[in-house]
Amino acid sequence: MNCYLETKNLNKRYGSFEAVKNMNVHIYKGDIYGLIGPNGAGKTTLMKMIIGFAGPTSGEIILNSEKKGEGVIGNLIESPGIYGHLTAYENMMLKAKAQGVYNKDELLDILDFVGLSNVPKKKAGKFSLGMKQRLGIALALIGDPEILILDEPTNGLDPQGIIEVRELIHRLRAERNMTIMISSHILSELQKVANVFGIISNGELVMEVTSDELMEKYNGDSGALEEFYLDVVRGGKKVC
Repeated sequence: MNCYLETKNLNKRYGSFEAVKNMNVHIYKGDIYGLIGPNGAGKTTLMKMIIGFAGPTSGEIILNSEKKGEGVIGNLIESPGIYGHLTAYENMMLKAKAQGVYNKDELLDILDFVGLSNVPKKKAGKFSLGMKQRLGIALALIGDPEILILDEPTNGLDPQGIIEVRELIHRLRAERNMTIMISSHILSELQKVANVFGIISNGELVMEVTSDELMEKYNGDSGALEEFYLDVVRGGKKVC
């Protein structure tokens, strides 16, 4: 099976600092790829290069998609770009018109999908953090992308907000066959969402592993991802 999205010997330098070093990521159609690593490891830099927000110093990013050009990759990097004085629909309309893909019915369908169709008149500034994140994901879905890049989508959310985002990500995969890359520091939550994991340290991809491999190695332990991360990155026992 060919990779749907892959990077080949990807590098990014800022002066003498190497933010990403010879990174080779492999993501298949329908994967939820969990990206793990400490602050400053290169996760956000990698995501920004995949999206096109930053250019690589060297290496390749290969997307094996039938859909070409803009709109293939949707993203939510850092905090969602939301206008607090506008409703959810008005925020959606503004972005869709800017992208030249405005379709009222499609926008309403997206808002219904993310669970925001029941607050048509409420200003986004009055939303809970969980609602704002779901609106951010809705904005990323404009244009019908095939891949979604989510950087810390559950950061700062309360337990209910985390559950809502988790369920939404599962539905995106199950109902839309969407391929998703997601970063998070909440490893127990990421283990519930992703089926493949990539561990990054000091700008390098240390290892990729599937959830099935984790479960087999750690006997189905609910904390398997955290144990694996500690083993690989922080000098624990040898894992391979």
